[in-house]
Amino acid sequence: MSTPTRPDFLTELFSDAVDPAYAAAAERRAVRGPERPLWRRIGLGLRVLTLVAVGFLLTVAYRQVVAAEPESARARAGLVDEVRARQAETDDLQVRADRLREEVARQRDAALAGDEATALRNLEAATGLGKVTGDGVAVRVADAPAAADPVTGAPGANLGLVHDRDLQSIVNALWQSGAEAVAVNGQRLTATSTIRLAGSAILVDYRPVSSPYEITAIGPDNLGQVFGDSPTGKRFKRYIGAYGMGFEVRERGDLTLPAAAEPRLRYATPKQPTGTPSPLTSPSPTPSGGR
Repeated sequence: MSTPTRPDFLTELFSDAVDPAYAAAAERRAVRGPERPLWRRIGLGLRVLTLVAVGFLLTVAYRQVVAAEPESARARAGLVDEVRARQAETDDLQVRADRLREEVARQRDAALAGDEATALRNLEAATGLGKVTGDGVAVRVADAPAAADPVTGAPGANLGLVHDRDLQSIVNALWQSGAEAVAVNGQRLTATSTIRLAGSAILVDYRPVSSPYEITAIGPDNLGQVFGDSPTGKRFKRYIGAYGMGFEVRERGDLTLPAAAEPRLRYATPKQPTGTPSPLTSPSPTPSGGR
């Protein structure tokens, strides 16, 4: 009769090293994934909520911008139309003022003697308050074309833009070269004229001018040559190759420059003294030998 074999405890321990409960938990983790700590789950939830809130706010802002775009476009178009209407009205008033000025000049010349009328017309021409004609030059300067980025296509920095100081340099060089009358885009310059920058626009006597800018000047026969050989003329010729700026000097015959608007005259009057001034007293002479 055979004796029943006892199970070897060590063999059973090494053959079933993992407790059945641990094995079942490992199978569940393999199916559902590893269990995340509570603080990680809370952080993930907060991030999801934040992203949802940001997306909602961006959606609302986009819808508001899109809804307000037609209104902004209409307001911008209305402002542009109003500016153009005011500009046209200003031009009409300027034409009317020029006609009235010519009529006043005719009446004045008829009332004055010949020499007096001639002297007055010469004085008006010299000060810019009278229309003048003659030979001279036309200097044309224009902004360089904006260069686009080769990758993005966005416009880059344009170093060839014409600024107010550029027009000032050209005008001053023309005066120095012998010009007797100068105008910028039809705006006659006087001793009190200003060329300045307002935002991105250049104003000549508070009237906007835009590129291309044409500076016309009446002067001697060699005005163009003298200006071209001046430091300003040579500098702007270098700008053509360096920055792509447009620059050209042409001799013109029979130029007509309009009269400038009459300036507002200001008078200074001496201030009347108040009260009675006290008489000045001379110091007493010092006797000889004393201090």
